[in-house]
Amino acid sequence: MSNFLIKNATIVNENKTFVGDVFIENEIISRIDSQIETQKNVTIIDAEGMYLVPGFIDDQVHFREPGLTHKANIASESRAAAAGGITTFIEQPNTIPNATTQALLEEKFQIAAKSSYVNFSFMFGGTNTNLEEVLKTDKKNVAGIKLFLGSSTGNMLVDDEATLEKIFLSTDMIISTHCEDEGTIRRNLEHYKGIYGDDIPLHLHPIIRSEDACYISSSKAIELAKKTGARLHIFHVSTAKETHLFRNDIPLEEKKITAEVCLHHLWFNDQDYAEKGTFIKWNPAVKTEQDRLGLWEALLDDRIDVLATDHAPHTLAEKSNPYTSAPSGGPLVQHAMTAIFEKVKEGIIPIEKAVEKMSHNPAKLFQIEKRGFIREGYFADVVLVNPKNSWTVNKENVLYKCGWSPFEGTTFSSAISHTFVNGHLIYNQGTFNDTVKGKRLTFDR
Repeated sequence: MSNFLIKNATIVNENKTFVGDVFIENEIISRIDSQIETQKNVTIIDAEGMYLVPGFIDDQVHFREPGLTHKANIASESRAAAAGGITTFIEQPNTIPNATTQALLEEKFQIAAKSSYVNFSFMFGGTNTNLEEVLKTDKKNVAGIKLFLGSSTGNMLVDDEATLEKIFLSTDMIISTHCEDEGTIRRNLEHYKGIYGDDIPLHLHPIIRSEDACYISSSKAIELAKKTGARLHIFHVSTAKETHLFRNDIPLEEKKITAEVCLHHLWFNDQDYAEKGTFIKWNPAVKTEQDRLGLWEALLDDRIDVLATDHAPHTLAEKSNPYTSAPSGGPLVQHAMTAIFEKVKEGIIPIEKAVEKMSHNPAKLFQIEKRGFIREGYFADVVLVNPKNSWTVNKENVLYKCGWSPFEGTTFSSAISHTFVNGHLIYNQGTFNDTVKGKRLTFDR
């Protein structure tokens, strides 16, 4: 394999930004210094004017394999992720079949080992009836447990309170939750179906999947975590009200309850439904501008710990259906990092804080071994970003299998130039390396 010397990069790492060189040798970051001498048999990349950051660790994606591969698969979406500066993903269990047995979970790992361009892990899915399988989950080799407390597929809705408490009591692994109260949503949906039938206007989506639905569910999960001592991580917080459930007065490493926000809840608001329609229909819903600003505030003041995508592609045909049959979710991994760099340019988030939320904190939170930082001895999962290479998202440059993006027509000021995964140059200015695959994550637990 090639060794690489990245020179003159603006390195962003562990709340510091400085110009320096990084030597990558045999998959590992071998040396970081202000200046490293040129060596023989080393590929040199002059990164003057570019940022070098640790690869984005996306702790919530849906790559649709197995069972839903007409929408996406691990190969197609991990390839798009590499182009977007994501070097590691954690995928969710609501594929077909659901990953609710250890055997089915292992099948997904085997698929990824053969096809993923980037590093990977998977969540094990809890149900009302599979506690025995939950307890078999290997905490050294599996990211965590996922529980749908709302908006589930298959039989994954965990709505039996006794079972839920047993799961919280029985594992010391991270329990990640989707929190929306199903009863509240059902009542709201039936009300508006009575008025509009199936063709409910999209601007009512955040009224149906309301602030109350989110807050009721999140607060119950937090109450149960406090009661049982469970390690809880709440996915895709979408309301300003929910952010006040989380604390920022202790370090992340000491928190038992943590939170994630997703790009779409930071970028869009309910006024965008008029233009974007079902293309920004997510669960939980994109809500008000006040919610969007509240989420930014909580991300910046550390009540929210992690930034992710909840990448969840559907076909154009599926998204073209009326409200009640148009699925929720959209593709984001190719564009998330450049979207956040746009917010860096606008002065909304410091670049060091962006790297902390995209890279450092997911590694800390999940206790991922030797990733998430630019450190000597760590795997060389690093990304070069050119802050002066503007480009516009269009169908010709979208890499998702579904063939569309909610960002179509958006011009970004920055572009991902190079993506290294385990020291391999996987993405190089539009060209992919198809000869190597990512690695399964291991965890320091």
